[in-house]
Amino acid sequence: MSWWGKVIGGTFGFVMGGPIGAVLGAALGNYFDSGLDGVSIDRIGGPQTNERVQTAFFTAVFSLMGYIAKADGRVSQDEISLAQQVMGQMQLQPAQRKLAISLFEQGKQDNFPYQEVLAQFKRECQRRRNLIQMFLEILIATALADGKMEPSERRLLESMAASLGYPKQAFDQLVLRLSAQFRFQAEAAPADRLRDAYKVLGLESSASTADVKRAYRKLMSQHHPDKLVSKGLPEEMMAMAKKKTQEIKVAYDEIIEQRG
Repeated sequence: MSWWGKVIGGTFGFVMGGPIGAVLGAALGNYFDSGLDGVSIDRIGGPQTNERVQTAFFTAVFSLMGYIAKADGRVSQDEISLAQQVMGQMQLQPAQRKLAISLFEQGKQDNFPYQEVLAQFKRECQRRRNLIQMFLEILIATALADGKMEPSERRLLESMAASLGYPKQAFDQLVLRLSAQFRFQAEAAPADRLRDAYKVLGLESSASTADVKRAYRKLMSQHHPDKLVSKGLPEEMMAMAKKKTQEIKVAYDEIIEQRG
């Protein structure tokens, strides 16, 4: 049974404990307030089961998207649109979409316990680095949704990455890559596109062809949908992972074509 099946398959009661369990329970409580019938909570496995990690990922990512969106003092329409885009890419069921929206709204609250949620998410992930990287990529994309990352958002994301044990240098590289990806998708000038194609792969234009191929293979492996799901990415996010690999491949193909 999937993580979602376990969430709705039992009786309202114990979820997974800790702050993530409390956030999820409160979000599901909103269902009852709004009159959505048939939603209940089941026990979600023991520590480190795949369904448990998937539940933690879903709960943490949407609630923290809301928290980051509010970090600069207001939630922009671009940030709301990005959250809706993520939900659209996941092709969520109506009940799942309502839950995601409720989690996003919880994250915007002033008293949201983001540090506690992050600490539990780290424990649930058990050093699954590629899964943590995908998690951070979604949150960084939230901050970049309106075209720029505010200093307050940058500081918050750096703190989150550090809490998850993600090295500062690797985080900085991740921000550079994702910023380049945003520009790469929007730019029409060939020279600018080529410059950012290299940055999407985390490289400079002086990189050797062997380095280009090596970086491409590494990124494709990190974002392989089946590998990520096996590590705890919710199955509904496979489409997002596939889109990531497609974007990486487009950048790589442009570099290789230019090199002849």
